[in-house]
Amino acid sequence: MVAGDGECRDDEAAMPLKLAAIAAILVASIAGVAIPLAGRRRRFLRPDGGGFAFVKAFGAGVILATGFVHMLPEAAESLADAAMPARELPEFPFAGFAAMVATLGTLVLDFVGTTFYEREHGAEKGNQKEARVGVWSSGSGELDGNAMHTIGVPAHATAHGEMGGGAVPSHVRHVVVSQILELGIVSHSVIIGLSLGVSQDPCTIGPLIVALSFHQFFEGFALGGYISQAQFSSLKETVMACFFALTTPAGIGVGLSVASFYDPDSPTAMAVEGLLDSISAGILIYMALVDLIAADVLDRLKNSTISLQVVSYVALFSGAGLMSVLALWA
Repeated sequence: MVAGDGECRDDEAAMPLKLAAIAAILVASIAGVAIPLAGRRRRFLRPDGGGFAFVKAFGAGVILATGFVHMLPEAAESLADAAMPARELPEFPFAGFAAMVATLGTLVLDFVGTTFYEREHGAEKGNQKEARVGVWSSGSGELDGNAMHTIGVPAHATAHGEMGGGAVPSHVRHVVVSQILELGIVSHSVIIGLSLGVSQDPCTIGPLIVALSFHQFFEGFALGGYISQAQFSSLKETVMACFFALTTPAGIGVGLSVASFYDPDSPTAMAVEGLLDSISAGILIYMALVDLIAADVLDRLKNSTISLQVVSYVALFSGAGLMSVLALWA
């Protein structure tokens, strides 16, 4: 992510740039993740509106490009450099293999997590039904002594998550998606921050501040869109948003503290960085293709208008394109 130090190495000049990077990236991350969370109360970004469909499609493109264009090539380069001193190692695409293993692991985690939340939700709903039969339905405003109403599930959960036939509301799915997505993004953000923190090259750090700020803004924008649909409590939403926003600045801080003795060009450091990037790439590629594009964006577009379909595809390609362009600098 950060070019190696060369003729432009200057420890004193790099320090204020790193402090500026912490502030700029923190603000960009907070803004990116907060816009979808705060904007959902506005008509334009309501979960059932066209604006939110644009946000989710754009975010899916961002996540896809992050995995394919940013992480996987960097992982391959780091692992190849780490293997250079050990000539006896066979030539093997370790980055692709690690990404594949991470993708399969994410599949298992996705299945287990979804199954767990579905069973937990079903058991909770069953207990509530046994405790109360004939409750006041806030959706219809009528008291029905014979009907079993869903208790404890907000009305808008049933509006965009099919409840018929005993199906689990879509917010249960979004709980799993948002948490796995944050795992993949945060693990990559740690590497970004650490690499920037240990760099002593102001010629590289300066341009990276702008590029990484946009990078974190787009990722936060994508993550915030999915957190907002999971129906977490306000406290948990805040914790998840802050965890994302603080990860890269914290990584820069750690990099600053270990810069005097940490060698980012050592085989061990490159191997660890390459492995983490490979795992992150596998997680995000799976999430983008399976959970975000196939199961969310495309499913939502099936019964939508032609104009919304066109706008969503434009958003998807725009997100992927803009994030890919950022790879020129970060």
